[in-house]
Amino acid sequence: MEEEISSNKKVCTDQKQNCALLNDMITSDNKTCANCGKEGSDVTNTCNKCKSVMYCNAVCKKKHRHRHKKDCEENLRLAAERAAELHDEALFKQPLPFEDCPICFLRMPSLNLTGKRYMPCCGKMICSGCAYAPVYDDQGNVVAGRKCPFCRTPAPTSDEETLERYEKRVEAGDYIAIYNQGNYYKDGIMGFPQDHKKALELWHRAAELGNANAYACIGYAYSNGQGVDVDKKKAVYYYELAAIAGNTTARHNLGALEQHAGNMDRALKHFMISVRNGYTGSLDAMRKLYSRGHVTKDDYTKALQAYQASLGGIKSVQRDKAAAYSDHFRYY
Repeated sequence: MEEEISSNKKVCTDQKQNCALLNDMITSDNKTCANCGKEGSDVTNTCNKCKSVMYCNAVCKKKHRHRHKKDCEENLRLAAERAAELHDEALFKQPLPFEDCPICFLRMPSLNLTGKRYMPCCGKMICSGCAYAPVYDDQGNVVAGRKCPFCRTPAPTSDEETLERYEKRVEAGDYIAIYNQGNYYKDGIMGFPQDHKKALELWHRAAELGNANAYACIGYAYSNGQGVDVDKKKAVYYYELAAIAGNTTARHNLGALEQHAGNMDRALKHFMISVRNGYTGSLDAMRKLYSRGHVTKDDYTKALQAYQASLGGIKSVQRDKAAAYSDHFRYY
């Protein structure tokens, strides 16, 4: 199964990661046999477990095994601690803000389904306010008939025409179009049969091209057994990739998982990061934790202030008009 093979290639074991860290410690300046003290470029035989010491041959390695055992275990422990530190540094780093809408130049909202809209004619993602707003010609007159607010291409008149445009974007390697097509297979809509395995294949392709939302969908699939066997460890792995890339839903899911595991400090970190990006669900989670005494008043106040600051960066009259017109244009 192609997506399973791709997944297995991505998911490294902790031991491999730790050994890689220790292997980085070995340089050309310390190529000395740990058993006999011989130096030189031919000292290339390393400890199979910790990779932190070198030998001139297998005989020296075997002779030194018992003396090295305790150091080997300690090296592995230190490497595991360092790997965990590096992992958390990357995981809990605040992602970059969302891109601006290419029309109004306001920051995009965190809501993926209703806060923004993909245009398959030009491949642009625009905000809900600009998607709802009327299009004007160069004389300031409202253009009759719906057109793309960015490239002015007339709106498609049928699902078939929409799919034709999507197919062209997919062939061009547009990761948003590839990701959306995966969603169509997942839900069995837009004329596509419901096929979770095909959806996973497309999500993996989109994720490799840099789509954070695709990573989140892969994580959800592993969490719920859609197209693959349930694997909570892989679900967390893909949620983390999505969160690091800026997906607030995956970030919130990680916070919820840590909360259920009783790791309130880690849950709070996840929720605060997604709150800073304007994710209402994480703010609600912190409100509930505060009411139960798991979050301090100071932390909850900081969350409220961060959310209001994020909201101030995305609000506009046009987006509010769109949201008032239909829930399909709600953006927070």
